[in-house]
Parts: sequence; C-alpha cells; structure tokens
Amino acid sequence: MSYKIITDSCCDLPEQMYDQLDVTVVNLSLTIKGQTINNYTESQLKEIYADLRAGEHATTAAANPQDWEDVIAPVLEQGQDALVLAFSSGLSTTYQSAVIAADELMERFPGRTVKVVDTLCASMGQGLLLYYACKKRDAGMSLEEVFAWCEEKKYNLCHWFTVDDLFFLKRGGRVSAATAIAGTMLQIKPVLHVDNEGHLINVAKARGRKAALQTLAKKMADTQIVGANDTIFISHGDCLEDAEALAEMIKSQCGVKEVVIHYIGGVIGSHAGPGTVALFFLGNER
Repeated sequence: MSYKIITDSCCDLPEQMYDQLDVTVVNLSLTIKGQTINNYTESQLKEIYADLRAGEHATTAAANPQDWEDVIAPVLEQGQDALVLAFSSGLSTTYQSAVIAADELMERFPGRTVKVVDTLCASMGQGLLLYYACKKRDAGMSLEEVFAWCEEKKYNLCHWFTVDDLFFLKRGGRVSAATAIAGTMLQIKPVLHVDNEGHLINVAKARGRKAALQTLAKKMADTQIVGANDTIFISHGDCLEDAEALAEMIKSQCGVKEVVIHYIGGVIGSHAGPGTVALFFLGNER
C-alpha cells in the first residue's frame, strides 16, 4: 500500500524541497508586532530577524491535533497510509498533538495506518531525518520499514550549534542573566547540541565567533560516520556568510560533497535568536 510522509514546518527546509521530496507540511506559527505569521513563510524571514534584532519579542504556537487532522485525513480518505515526522517532544507539544490526531483518525478510518515519529530533532536536523526517510521511501521501503529506520537513526542525527546573542537563550531559561551578561562582555559563544531526549544542552564555550564555528566543524570531524555524510545541512539565523564559512570548513575537513544551507524558521529563530548557526549530520552518537 502507498503512503504519504508528513512533517511540520519546524524542519526548516527550503520550500522547493517539500515539493521535490513529495512531503506535506503542517505549519507552526509565531506572533510578532501583533501579526501572526506561518513559520513556513520564507518571504517574511528577513523582516522577522530584523524585528528580533530591534528588540521585538515573538510568541510561538505549536501545531495542535486539529492542525494535524486537517492534513492527515485527506491522505487516509484517498486510501493511503501516513508516516509523520514531528518536531522534538523535548521542545514542543507538536509531537503529542500528532499522536492524538493519529489515534483519532485511525478510529475514523479502520484499516488505515498512521505512524508518528518523535524525531527528537529540531530545525534542519528534523529536515535531514526527513530527507533520508524520503530517500528510503523512494528506494522502495515500506512505511513500517521507514518508521523503524527513523526510530533507530534519529539517535545518530547530530545537532551542533552556536548562538550569537546569549540574551535569547537567557529569555528561554537556557542560561542565567549573569552568564548572558558575562558571556557578552567576554565574547563567549556557547556551543550546544540536542541530546537523546530532544533537549537543548550547553556543551562547550568558545572565545569569539570564528572559534565557535571551528568548534562545530571539529565536532563533525571527530564524531561523523565516515562515508555516511555526502549531504549535510546547515541552518542559520539570518547570517548566511557565517553558514557558508562553516560549510567550507566542513567540505575541507570532512569530505562532504553537498551542503544544503537555509534559514532557521521564525519559530525556532525566535528562541535561538539572530546569528545562530547550526550543523546537522550523521554521527556515531549525538
């Protein structure tokens, strides 16, 4: 039986990739300056980051069960099954909402299957797991096989990132006010990753932006699964030049052939802040 792969917009892929991968997307949203914007609206990202730099605060909203039902139900009505890859349960209720929707829909459509993966991933880490899932589907894997592959390999999907403005992490409770003030004065840039529970964890510190980017590249060089990373993803909070600089480091140090670079969407960007750079690849462990 055929099946459709569905995800949410926090995977932060370029819009054209959703069509190329044949994926349906559920939107999350943010509200800034009194305007509610879909996370998926690329044309507004420059303005969102400009507003964040200017001191505007944004609130974000997870996908709710009805959002998921609205997208999954038409797939089941067409006689297809669905595989859902959802934003990390460690960072959002989006996954739990997808599970609620899947349970309700399988009661409404007996005989249809909806499998939901808690990716434990964020931004283009979720996007990279989605990318591989679509490749496995296109190679002929069944829904159950791709689901099992995602459940196993999500623990190898490495997320390494650095932020430029510690005060965004301070607002989210990731660092203390004292740490944010001292780190800003000393040009300390934290290096963080997403752990096996899908939470953001502060791992290391670097003195200055260049050193932080070099630390990300070294993390990949030290932990990557050799031969498994022909394509890797980098996302950025409106700092393309830094993302491109990291991509060149990765290509020279890790043998990567293709690097897909794209914005961090407005939902995650509202919490991580402008200037965030994130690197995603397959490693021996997270």
